[in-house]
Amino acid sequence: MATKSTSVSAVAKAIFPKLGLSQVATNHGVFAGAWGGSGAVLQKHSPIDGSLLGRVRQATPEDYEMAVAAAHRAFLAWREVPAPKRGEVVRQLGTALRELKAELGQLVSLEAGKILPEGGGEVQEMIDICDFATGLSRQLHGLTIASERPGHRMMEQWQPLGVVGIISAFNFPVAVWSWNSALAAVCGDATLWKPSEKTPLTAIACIRIAEKVCRANGVDPAIFSLVIGDGPSVGELMSHDRRIPLVSATGSTRMGRRVGEVVAQRFGRSLLELGGNNAIIVTPSADLKMAKRGILFGAVGTAGQRCTSTRRIIVHESIKKDFVASLIAAYRQLPIGNPLAEGTLVGPLIDAAAVTAMQGALVAVKKQGGKILFGGGVLAGRKFSGGLYVTPAIAEAKNEWPVVQHETFAPVLYVMGYEKLDEAIARQNGVPQGLSSAIFTTDLREAEQFLTARGSDCGIANVNIGTSGAEIGGAFGGEKETGGGRESGSDAWKTYMRRQTVTINYSDSLPLAQGIKFGD
Repeated sequence: MATKSTSVSAVAKAIFPKLGLSQVATNHGVFAGAWGGSGAVLQKHSPIDGSLLGRVRQATPEDYEMAVAAAHRAFLAWREVPAPKRGEVVRQLGTALRELKAELGQLVSLEAGKILPEGGGEVQEMIDICDFATGLSRQLHGLTIASERPGHRMMEQWQPLGVVGIISAFNFPVAVWSWNSALAAVCGDATLWKPSEKTPLTAIACIRIAEKVCRANGVDPAIFSLVIGDGPSVGELMSHDRRIPLVSATGSTRMGRRVGEVVAQRFGRSLLELGGNNAIIVTPSADLKMAKRGILFGAVGTAGQRCTSTRRIIVHESIKKDFVASLIAAYRQLPIGNPLAEGTLVGPLIDAAAVTAMQGALVAVKKQGGKILFGGGVLAGRKFSGGLYVTPAIAEAKNEWPVVQHETFAPVLYVMGYEKLDEAIARQNGVPQGLSSAIFTTDLREAEQFLTARGSDCGIANVNIGTSGAEIGGAFGGEKETGGGRESGSDAWKTYMRRQTVTINYSDSLPLAQGIKFGD
């Protein structure tokens, strides 16, 4: 069991040895079947109290080249392994994660600032996707297709794709890697992971776990390779690299636009899961207690640093005043502080830049004509010393304002009203992003309208639950500037494979399709 201390240093001291990390020695930030790295040293400080967690030696371009070459060599052997046997390795990865769930969850809290239940929940997502991928390894189905030519059979099959590049963000420092790598592994691919420089230690811990599982099974561990470095160096190399047929990138729209453009220029594939600007519609018939709970978790969970965080609520004018008052009352009761402490619901923001962005958004709201209804302050004092804590904010705003149209990655919730449901849906859809959406209603007709072609335009549409907290069984992702990619469940696995149409002629003649006659 991991320590229950709320001291960053005490928790790190207890869990680092179990996860293969060091607080004293510099940790290697490159894995290419063996550990290395010869670039600059990155110092990682905890957003909880500002203390130094550890040091990481980053990748140079030469280190990157070594890693992608190793991943490609590993792929050439891995693709020959039968898919169910690949699934067995992923199953064992899930077992290894179960054994270290508490420690890895606490590391997520130390490095990303998540409260402990969310850190543990993220590791559970990793375990769940390993279970999902294990079952999938026996279900990589193709199709049998009727041929128009006599004595012919057509079918469709799926083949391993190659090395998959994974670029992940700080807010889900381990789950996003697992969504991609577990599916890619059972599909016969190798992976090369570039994690956020804001969360390098969780990445190293995950790869060390995967390395042990691979070695125990006689598998080249370079199928799970790692390069820690910044976007301009490592990210750009990965995007331009023709040896990487698929780049899966999670992060900002700005980053995704760059990745998508570069990968497209070389005719590669990109799986983009980018920004969200998610809204909840609250109707007069809604269970308001349930709606308040859904909004509260969606807006302040992970301190508003989820791509599925609730950014806007669109409340019917007949209930808006009282509902917003009850929401403010709930905000006043939020326990803010050390995410390692039991009962804390809101931890710190990831870094000073995030605090600055939040303050800038609140200034912009007021300049554009809005009103801060609650919160928004930066917290100081002994309880918050060295950390990056803020009071989640609620602001009255209009949907068309530039500050509302832009996603601020912090706990800022914009409130607006509506009279007709069509108007509410239009406002919900009236932003550049299209990730997650929700409606709270007990009216069947309203719920069904929200789910029609003229309803929500997002990749995720929920009824009577919030915008945040997706399950791994469904494909995850969104439309418009969210990027259009899909990760995790459903048939997202197809992205990691190449489709092949096969025609077999078992006759003694060679008829052509469409009845074409060519020669004798």
